[in-house]
Amino acid sequence: MTKRGWGLATATVLLLSTVTFSSATTAAAAPPVVPLGELSLVRVQLPTEAMFDELVASGADIAAKPRMDDGRLLVDLVLTGSQLETLTARGAKTVQVIQRPGDARTRLAESQRAASHRAAAADTLHFLSANWWSAEGRTYLQTLVATTAIADPDVEITVTWTTANGTTGSYALQRFVDAGEYQYHVAEPQVLPSKPTKVTASSSLGGVSRVVTPAAWPGATPPPLPSGYQKDFIDAYMTPTDIKARIARLGRQYRNLVDVVDLPHKTQGYRRTATAYVGDPANAAVVVESKQFGDQGANGWQVKAVNPGKPNQPAQAVWRDRVLTVSLATDKTGAVISTTDQVAALISARFPQRFTAFVEDGSAGKPMPVAGPATMGDGLDGSVSRKPWTVQALRIGAHRDGSRIGVLAYSQEHAREWATPLVTMEFAERLLANYATDAATRQLLDNVEVFVIPVVNPDGANYSFNDANFQRKNLTNHCTGPQRDPRYADSWGVDVNRNYTVGSVFDGYVGASNTNCLSGTYSGPAELSEAESNNVIALAKAHENIKFAMNVHSYGGYFMWPPGAYAMPGRVTLPRPSAEEAAMFQASAKRIVGAISASRGTVTWPSRTGPVADVLYSAAGNSADQLYYELGIFAWDFEIGNDRWNPQTSQWEGVGFQPPYAEAHAESQEYAEGLVELLRVAKDYQQQRR
Repeated sequence: MTKRGWGLATATVLLLSTVTFSSATTAAAAPPVVPLGELSLVRVQLPTEAMFDELVASGADIAAKPRMDDGRLLVDLVLTGSQLETLTARGAKTVQVIQRPGDARTRLAESQRAASHRAAAADTLHFLSANWWSAEGRTYLQTLVATTAIADPDVEITVTWTTANGTTGSYALQRFVDAGEYQYHVAEPQVLPSKPTKVTASSSLGGVSRVVTPAAWPGATPPPLPSGYQKDFIDAYMTPTDIKARIARLGRQYRNLVDVVDLPHKTQGYRRTATAYVGDPANAAVVVESKQFGDQGANGWQVKAVNPGKPNQPAQAVWRDRVLTVSLATDKTGAVISTTDQVAALISARFPQRFTAFVEDGSAGKPMPVAGPATMGDGLDGSVSRKPWTVQALRIGAHRDGSRIGVLAYSQEHAREWATPLVTMEFAERLLANYATDAATRQLLDNVEVFVIPVVNPDGANYSFNDANFQRKNLTNHCTGPQRDPRYADSWGVDVNRNYTVGSVFDGYVGASNTNCLSGTYSGPAELSEAESNNVIALAKAHENIKFAMNVHSYGGYFMWPPGAYAMPGRVTLPRPSAEEAAMFQASAKRIVGAISASRGTVTWPSRTGPVADVLYSAAGNSADQLYYELGIFAWDFEIGNDRWNPQTSQWEGVGFQPPYAEAHAESQEYAEGLVELLRVAKDYQQQRR
């Protein structure tokens, strides 16, 4: 789900200048090699928390929640090899290359934190949770324990477990602090020989907990699929163009069950303005940018700077036959005297309706070289329609009139999360294909109205598929001045899931930036400034029967709900749900997590199930918060792509945003099961209130 992040270009300028699903390596192996000029997803060990704070402030692209592990501060970063080298020179270490460009194999290095011992008075320990589950022939245990010694950063907590046959073992927990405040001690799930019957915790301060019996997680199992149930409709990654064609086919094939809804706000489309460097970007250059999009005619225009060959000539600019010619000023000896600043100002003033120009970053005040002709282009590589995009939704049900309780499922707010629309499309096709033959599906669609937006952010998705696979945001470029330098093209755009109105950065909540347009979590210039976010809210407002919603993101294996943001200082979250609604969120989550696990045994961890602000991070201005607090919709978030246990390395390994298709396919199947269970939750909720 997208992820607390920063724009890599900004990080390069502000920080680094001053300062995959591959097989696992051993601790003694050389650090993984990352291509110097290409983005990769890397797990990095930082030497200090101060460096992490510095990176956050600089706006880097943080892909997943940072963690403390064996005294190490680990964070998943999307960065280039050169940026990684700069961090390494400052004491950072590469732990894992989760994903290189085009390489979605994974490996994840994990170990446990051992805190230093110190003598102190005994503390009191309490289990916040203790859960066990079985999956793929193994038994796992996860515990969260809190100490009353919250101000002591050196407290070490150890959990000891016992199974029914008397086998025992232990493992260390790590202290988890969020926004400067102690939360609890936790460790990743531990592999046990069999079901645990009791656990206890002890601390380095002498505290000992009471004995606790771990509970089965999630403790819910969906009804079995009947014979002949149709599924597995996904056979490849799907681009927005592929999905639009699939939506049209479903609309034709199931006319009695589905309406195709054109959402009201067209996106910009897979388009950008055309630009060109005039001069030498490594020395002195001016960036010339068209006012119109490249596909509207500016692609192919040329720009050149020439020496008039005469003394005492003023600078002039002429536009003729799709060529912009800047004749540079000369002195009495005939030498060129124009500067980059003067040339940029001349172009912008002379042709304000056609061009804007600015000095390339680092070239200010330098002599303007004779250069060109340079050909202008929008830099887009994909053979994709450049027209504004109409985002579409599927409205599914036997009664599509608002008389039944509604459920909204939407995906790919973040462009690089390729597997997420596979989930929502598989879900939609299962409902449509099984209505005629499966009584349970028929009962669901007779009682629930379903809305599906497979691709919220089609422009960014097209860019991710065709140009830069780590693209997170949409294609709307709100940058100004030198930040429009084409070198920053992969950092332009708005994080759609930071552009909503409740708990936003504009209201003082953290987890987004409204000042750094290159940040990975740039919120845009205002709340709901983007077509993509407006479409989600417009659909929800137009159909007041929608009472449940699921936002499908990746990766990491989380199941979350509001509150999704907090303000600082004090880590003040948005208002907590009432006790009744909190119980509803938790009970429904267990049902849905149980349904997901029925597919291939994937279990979302207890520590990754809960409010966004508690189990992930503060995400100011996210869509679930607006749906819940403003519209009264029970709104959840999936983060598909759970870490996978590797028995060969005895580690949990990350899968990344674009895993090998076999993994993405498995995610589509298991999380579609979860969405079907959400419909059962909605149906039961409605029936209980009649």
